[in-house]
Amino acid sequence: MIAGKMAVELIPQGTLIERIRAAGYGLGGVLTPTGVGTVVEDGKQKVQVDADTYLVEPALYAQFALINAFLADYLGNLSYVLTARNFNPVIAMAADTTIVTAEHIVPVGLIAPDHVITPAPLVDYLVTNG
Repeated sequence: MIAGKMAVELIPQGTLIERIRAAGYGLGGVLTPTGVGTVVEDGKQKVQVDADTYLVEPALYAQFALINAFLADYLGNLSYVLTARNFNPVIAMAADTTIVTAEHIVPVGLIAPDHVITPAPLVDYLVTNG
């Protein structure tokens, strides 16, 4: 990056996850005021809404998502603990192929339906840890 051999796009963390969420929900992108008036806005489209200026941030898709769950059943329904719940469910929705490692894999039915955070249809591969 410093040698100029690769380009780096600066993306604030909140904007990054919103771009990924937009991809998972099938949206074209998001509008954000974060970065307006800074180096982050270089080369980006700006939109004026009423008196406010926003950057247009396109949706961010992935070919693969590698995520970790605390609990999974044999179908791939997933439950997370602590901060793993912040980004893993969102990223699972925005990828063509989702690969999951799980601390514990249990038979179908042992995870209560209201504890399933990422449903099985979003999981392509389930790998045990150990």
